[in-house]
Amino acid sequence: MAEHKKKALLVVDVQNDFCAGGALAVAGGDEVVPALDRLMKEFLDRNEPVFKTRDWHPAKTKHFAAYGGAWPIHCVQGTRGAEFHPDLLDDPRIKIISKGMNESADGYSGFDGTNLAQLLREEGVEEVWVGGLATDYCVKHTVLDALREGFRVKALADAMRPVNINPNDGAQAIEEMRNAGAEIVGSAKKATGGGE
Repeated sequence: MAEHKKKALLVVDVQNDFCAGGALAVAGGDEVVPALDRLMKEFLDRNEPVFKTRDWHPAKTKHFAAYGGAWPIHCVQGTRGAEFHPDLLDDPRIKIISKGMNESADGYSGFDGTNLAQLLREEGVEEVWVGGLATDYCVKHTVLDALREGFRVKALADAMRPVNINPNDGAQAIEEMRNAGAEIVGSAKKATGGGE
């Protein structure tokens, strides 16, 4: 029998501000929720760790255009926009990783300025499955950092959507993740914003 590799699921930034009606809405962002909920249940049923990352910005930060950054104000600590999507599974066993609080880090990646890598190692995790929002920013950076940290990575194409500031950003992100060594699972079309 093949040796069982300990896996963890990383659910990236499925927050109100990145979903329909949010300050930085990703087209089809809400569509990732059912797939991720299903996976979270499966992982928890097998006692495998699940982590949810969230942008948790201070009200004034250079992440925001108003203060010299690239983005509209979003996911400010304690606001409705920073809350997880209301249909996203909530369970006390899920660990929450807050990021984007540090001025010196982009905070795109769930590993950037957090103790996520350490927590995964403490759990004996070898492989991480990554889905969420958005393909071309926080998901991509989380995947690339996970690979740099020495984890095997499955990028869950059916459970991610891109911002696509440029029309090809999602497709390029998938390519970049694949080239870095991630296994792309599911429909890359969805992950790149190309529909079914």
